[in-house]
Amino acid sequence: MSHRSPSHHQALRAVAMGLLCLTISASAAFATEAGEDEHTRPAVPNIYLDLRTIYATIPAGTLGLGFGNTSLSAAFEALAARRGATLPGGLPAAKSIAVDLPLTVDVSDRVSLYGGVSGSTTDIGGGWSAFDITSWNIGAQADLYQQNGGKIPTITLQSTLTQSVPNEQGMTTSFNNILEFDYALDEDETRGWLAGVQYTHTDVASQLARIKPNTILYAGGYYQWPSNWKFTGRLGVQSFGGAQIAGRTLAESFTQPILRLDLDRMDDNDNRLFGITAQIAWMPKPSYQVTLRTPLYAVRN
Repeated sequence: MSHRSPSHHQALRAVAMGLLCLTISASAAFATEAGEDEHTRPAVPNIYLDLRTIYATIPAGTLGLGFGNTSLSAAFEALAARRGATLPGGLPAAKSIAVDLPLTVDVSDRVSLYGGVSGSTTDIGGGWSAFDITSWNIGAQADLYQQNGGKIPTITLQSTLTQSVPNEQGMTTSFNNILEFDYALDEDETRGWLAGVQYTHTDVASQLARIKPNTILYAGGYYQWPSNWKFTGRLGVQSFGGAQIAGRTLAESFTQPILRLDLDRMDDNDNRLFGITAQIAWMPKPSYQVTLRTPLYAVRN
């Protein structure tokens, strides 16, 4: 059994507190909607596999970082912790193909709960590895406040706990939080401005390894055409504290720009039918990532 450091237990306590807060928010939102509009609320929530296929390139000497990449990061961080001490030249440049399969339940138009597994294959110069399950995750997303035509923007909190597998020395546990403000410029919320912060804390099940927090501050906007195609752009600054193993630097710290562009096909009820995301993160060399989102609906309202 792997040793768990005090910081690991602190992270798990933070996870429990965050998920408890989100559960309370979910219950309150659901109860409010049930009381206000029992006849129009769907009898069952949306239920779907939010299938995401990710291709990423990672420069030498860094980890898989960026917007919401908790599963991809877990795979690379686990790789780093297991192999870092045996790589005399440090972390090599890498390519990865990952598949995320979170089962998602939209409890209401304010709250979503999800959990699932992720698998990946990597190439660090010697060919592609076998595709294998590399992490699992659970999380929730909740609108803490909705604008609804007012002056205060919609405030959304998303929290995700991700743990790499297998459960062995060097495994990583990541807790990712995104707090986003969405100010709609029209009543239908088809165009608006965004601003937010993402904070990722990662704990390594090893006394010899340490991965410092990663923070992204960003701003952007979105526009949705009458055809239900929606474009969203986010530009920000990413600051990573670095990573060490056995007293030597595994990944350098940096503060660099990051850009994410999303193109989504929505239906008339704002359910995503298809999406593609392109991301460029400088670390300080550029890292490229493309994500295809193809949700598989069991129930769609």
